[in-house]
Amino acid sequence: SNMRPENQSSVSQFLLLGLPIPPGQQGVFFTLFLGMYLTTVLGNLLIILLIRLDSRLHTPMYFFLSHLAFSDISLSSVTVPKMLMNMQTRQQSISYVGCISQLYFFILFAGLDNFLLAVMAYDRYVAICQPLHYTTIMREGLCVLLVAGSWVLSSSVALLYTLLLVRLSFCADNAIINYFCDLPALLKLSCSDTFLNGLVIYTVGGMISFLCIGVILGSYIRIGALILRVPSTRRLYKAFSTCGSHLSVVSLYYGTLAGVYFFSSSWGSKDIIASVMYTVVTPMLNPFIYSLRNRDIKQALKMCVKRIKFLKWQS
Repeated sequence: SNMRPENQSSVSQFLLLGLPIPPGQQGVFFTLFLGMYLTTVLGNLLIILLIRLDSRLHTPMYFFLSHLAFSDISLSSVTVPKMLMNMQTRQQSISYVGCISQLYFFILFAGLDNFLLAVMAYDRYVAICQPLHYTTIMREGLCVLLVAGSWVLSSSVALLYTLLLVRLSFCADNAIINYFCDLPALLKLSCSDTFLNGLVIYTVGGMISFLCIGVILGSYIRIGALILRVPSTRRLYKAFSTCGSHLSVVSLYYGTLAGVYFFSSSWGSKDIIASVMYTVVTPMLNPFIYSLRNRDIKQALKMCVKRIKFLKWQS
C-alpha cells in the first residue's frame, strides 16, 4: 500500500520494553541475569577449550558439541548484554539498524542450535545402531559438511527473514514487548502488509522444524527399537551414557518451548518467558548437562587441572 520509492521506514529506533520486572527489583534481576550470562559464557568456553586441548575428545560427537557450545554463547550474547545495558542505564531504545542486526543474528544462532541438535542425534544413531561402521560413516569430511551445512542453512534463513522484514514500513508505534527485537513483535508493529512474511515464516520455519524434529525423533526411535529388540544391560548402559546428555538437552530445548507456548494460559508475556528460556536458561544449562553426565569431559577437566598445577609447580 504505502511503498514509497526510497521505502525507508519512518521509525529510526524501537523501544525494548524489557522484562516485566516489579519496580524496585531491577537490581536483583540485573544481578541474576548477569550471573546467568557469565555462567553461560564461561561454561561453554570451558567445554570448547577442553575439547580443543584433549586429543581423546577429538571425535565427531565432541566436534558437534564444541559448535553447539559456540552457538549457545553467541545466542546469549546477541540478546542478554543489550538487555543488561538497558536495565543499568534505564534506557529502552535500540536503533533501527541495531534492531535488524540483532534479529538477524538471533535467527541465525537459534536455527544453528536446531540443526546441530539434529546432527548430534544422527551421530548418536550411527554410534549405537551401526557401531562397526561408525568410523567409516562419520568421517571427518562428513562432520565438517554437516556443520558447514547447518551454518549455511541458518544464515540463509536468517537472511531471508531479515530481507523480508526490511521491506516493511514501521509507522507510529515502536514499542516492542520483549527485551530484544524478535520477529513476531516486529511484524505486529509494521503498518505494511505482512502476509508474505507470515507465509514464508510458516512454510520455511515449518519445513525446518519438521526436518530437525524428524531427524531427532527418527534417530531415537531407531535406537529405542534396537535396544528393545536385543535387550542387554551393557547396550542399555552404552546407549544411556552416549545419548543421555543429548536427550536431556533436546528435551530441555523443545520441552520449554512447547511448555511455554502450549501449556501456559493466554497471557501476553508468553513470548518473553519463552525467550528467556532459550536465550538464557538453556544455553547456561547445556555445559552442565554435558559435563555432569559425561565421563570423558570430567577426565579432560581433571587432566587440565593437573596440567595447570604442574605448570605452577614448575614455575
